Amino acid sequence: MASQKYNKLAQKHVLVIGGSSGIGFAVAEASLSAGASVTISSSSPARIQAAIISLQASFPGSHVRGFPCDLSKPTLEADISTLFEQVGRVDHIVFTAGDPLAAVPLQEATLEKMHAAGQVRFFAPLLVAKIGSKYLGPGPECSIIITSGTVAERPRPNRSFVAGYASGLHGMVRNLAIDLKPIRVNLVQPGAVDTPLWRMLDEQKEKMFEAVRSTVPTGRVAAPEDVAEAYLWLMKDWNVTGTVATSDSGGRLV
Repeated sequence: MASQKYNKLAQKHVLVIGGSSGIGFAVAEASLSAGASVTISSSSPARIQAAIISLQASFPGSHVRGFPCDLSKPTLEADISTLFEQVGRVDHIVFTAGDPLAAVPLQEATLEKMHAAGQVRFFAPLLVAKIGSKYLGPGPECSIIITSGTVAERPRPNRSFVAGYASGLHGMVRNLAIDLKPIRVNLVQPGAVDTPLWRMLDEQKEKMFEAVRSTVPTGRVAAPEDVAEAYLWLMKDWNVTGTVATSDSGGRLV
């Protein structure tokens, strides 16, 4: 095993909320590869079980477990509390959970729709930080990593209140880094990533991704394992807090 000085995730416990697919699953894979034990959570017990089987097949002998937690329910705070009671002590909390972006024309938006759009992507990570920080160690070797999106900085049609939540996560993370110090709190901001969250016909998705590839400097749409590297960096660098790490194929430049 590599020196603990450099292999900072060896024998650590990483909780990935949203870890049954997409970027979260890739973070779970990368964490196991670095020698950590991993707990994953998502809303679907079936997806959790399938993810655990896949992870154990890729990393025989690894310590992987999972617990369901539906972040869309009115009992959000109680459900998150139950999740952490099941998980126990952790070294890093990674929040990658999401739901389909609410692309709604502003004139059709209601207060109910606005609230619903923020439950999983804004209020849930704030409550995870509130509750989960009690289960983390007291020093900068522990961290919380939240996920936003580039709509926070690059406006898109019909995304006004979604963009508000996404950009609000920037301020939330900076302030949490003060409120929870010396625990570190950071944010990853992915661009277009080929994940199951894009719930559309393959033809439609490919058309959208081709438009991305023809625009961004790298000429490619990211795979989840690309973006997972940003989370690994933020877990392992004990000197980083209150930071936004953007992994967007250079999309902000064009």
